[in-house]
Amino acid sequence: MAYSPLMVQPMRDEVTRLGVQELRTVDDVDTFLGSGDDPSLLFVNSVCGCAAGNARPALMLALEATDCPPKRATVFAGQDPESTARVRDMFADIPASSPCFYVIKNDRVVGHVPRAGIEGHTAEAVAFQLRSIFKDLNNDAT
Repeated sequence: MAYSPLMVQPMRDEVTRLGVQELRTVDDVDTFLGSGDDPSLLFVNSVCGCAAGNARPALMLALEATDCPPKRATVFAGQDPESTARVRDMFADIPASSPCFYVIKNDRVVGHVPRAGIEGHTAEAVAFQLRSIFKDLNNDAT
């Protein structure tokens, strides 16, 4: 059962305040992922402690990188089951985890930070992983 929307709203706001688009429906996911070949960052949010302590702060730090993909979105696992399931179906070869990050280009995942790369790591370490993916992505573009 999903948590109360009142309890979860601050966790949503923490991400959307950063300018990250919230994908709450399957149509939102399809539109976001089908809107061109530009690189994108997709964050699977969660109510867990590692999302609060590591993933959301890492997202904030990663967004400061000049080479962060310009398209940024989030789904909320356990809260928006249809949109989250759609993302997981689209990338079915990657085991589902939440929280996690996907870096996508040309409709394929070019970088992924699963829960195992978040839980027990500092926000700075997670952001470093993401920035490394961004750097590799941009080096491939040149």
